[in-house]
Amino acid sequence: MTKILFEGVIRDMTPAEETEHNDFRAEVASRQYEGELEQLRKKRNKLLLECDWIELNNAPLTDLQKDEWRAYRTELRDLTNGLTTADEVIAKNFPTKPGEEE
Repeated sequence: MTKILFEGVIRDMTPAEETEHNDFRAEVASRQYEGELEQLRKKRNKLLLECDWIELNNAPLTDLQKDEWRAYRTELRDLTNGLTTADEVIAKNFPTKPGEEE
């Protein structure tokens, strides 16, 4: 059983209190996850927009460079796959742009 401090006394929670407490914690975790995921997507979407130019027919890139940029864009698009907690979202690292030092 979970303990609670109520009016200066530590006691066991009732089953109803424990359910309410667990529901509240789950709601907080869900909201934190959604907020962190929204921030990750905003940054990811900005990076995707910044490299849209590579798909232009006259982009000054070799075929190999275009392949590297396409792989980078795929990594960006897949960045949110499999994330289920706020901690996973926070720990996620963005891929390195082609041509940048790692």
